[in-house]
Amino acid sequence: MTESLCSTVFQPSFGSFSNIFGRKPVVLIALVFFLVGAIVSGTSTNLPTLLIGRSIQGVGGGGIITLIEIIITDLIPLRLRGQYFGLIGSMLGIGSAIGPLLGAGCSERVSWRWIFYINLPFIGGALVLVPLCLRVLFTPKSVRMQLLRYDYVGTFLFITSTVSFLTPLTWGGVMYPWQSFRTLVPLCIGAAGFIAFIIYDIYAAADPLIPMSIFGSPTAMISYFGAVVHGFAIWCLLYYFPFYFEAVKEYSPVLAGVSLFPILLTLAPSAVVCGRLITKTGRYQLAIWAGWTISALGMGLLSRVKADTSTLGCVFLMLIPGLGLGILFPGVIVAVQASATPGQLPIAVAMCSFFRSFGQSIGVAIGGAVFQNRMRANILTYPALASHADDYSKNAAEVVHIVRECPDAMMKRDLQIAYSDSLRTVWAVCCAVLGCSMFLSAFTQEYDLNRAMQDGPESTDEGVSGGEQSRDKAM
Repeated sequence: MTESLCSTVFQPSFGSFSNIFGRKPVVLIALVFFLVGAIVSGTSTNLPTLLIGRSIQGVGGGGIITLIEIIITDLIPLRLRGQYFGLIGSMLGIGSAIGPLLGAGCSERVSWRWIFYINLPFIGGALVLVPLCLRVLFTPKSVRMQLLRYDYVGTFLFITSTVSFLTPLTWGGVMYPWQSFRTLVPLCIGAAGFIAFIIYDIYAAADPLIPMSIFGSPTAMISYFGAVVHGFAIWCLLYYFPFYFEAVKEYSPVLAGVSLFPILLTLAPSAVVCGRLITKTGRYQLAIWAGWTISALGMGLLSRVKADTSTLGCVFLMLIPGLGLGILFPGVIVAVQASATPGQLPIAVAMCSFFRSFGQSIGVAIGGAVFQNRMRANILTYPALASHADDYSKNAAEVVHIVRECPDAMMKRDLQIAYSDSLRTVWAVCCAVLGCSMFLSAFTQEYDLNRAMQDGPESTDEGVSGGEQSRDKAM
């Protein structure tokens, strides 16, 4: 969670710095951060060093994700971006699903250090290819002038508020109870900090880090909310479903990681196909409606999965939410960009990435809180287990080991039933949240995706990022 936190909070800053220094230097800096973080983590000999390495790696990873999407926006006209964001979405989905499998395999077969070392060849290749191949027509104004105008106060308020809000979400119910002051006080401070940040950026900042004008249309606000929900749902699914196979079906961590493959069978192809259809038709509204509807239906069906549901039945049920969540990858970000003005595009893209990552962070936390409360209530219905309700209703990862190591066969079966029923409630909550986005998506406006082709290269306040000319240079 440390890496996820650092990845989230610095994404808007990377978008702003790319407007000051240009895309290529900031991409290279993000790659260096990721490389240094991987090396520090892989060579660490104690927990503090490992956490420092993970934090550095998270900063770089967040920058890489944000800048890839910004560069696509620079190079590709709006009408054609859907197919590229579909490919990016499919890669993010594949990486999120395969990552835990590779991590489990490295830990079991080689060493946990290879979870970090395996990144080094890819980062090295990127550090060579980016300077050679990346050609973005982007001419920033005076670096000195923009650094003087940079929103340092807003950046400080935003980063500290986000950290204060997200950090207790990672330890709530794990290190400290949710009702503990150690959890509630940082949450309240973070919420107050967000309010202060918004007031400062509206009334005091000369050049705000996040211009509030990017939220100026209903479509933009609905799409940003959708990015949060999308991250929330997909990470709940990818994080918690393997625990079902470990605790209830008693699979090994590697096989539990393999259990995510059915999601990939629909998520990655649907993201690619949807992106191409958006490009071909110039319409994204129907894709958004379909994505939310199918995702909500799929999560609703997963809430019917019980302890005695067959593995084959689970596989078929996992296909449906994967299909819907894949469709939403290109749909949501195209809607964000279509509702933004050309000068707002870099920060709009960065904020879409931020809100998706923010949703992932709160998804694990809220899913964990729902699981713990439901697990405790379920265990209390079994007289033989009731006295252990508090111990057996910890976070889902710890309870896996309790269930698997239970010596009494009858008690183990009761625990497995309680565990699967608790996860059913998590899926039901996801279904409800997705249903809210499905309702709100009815108010999404369909903008003309051909306007960039008609108007020529898109300009920004800081420089020029231009459609087809820069795309030709990149070839």
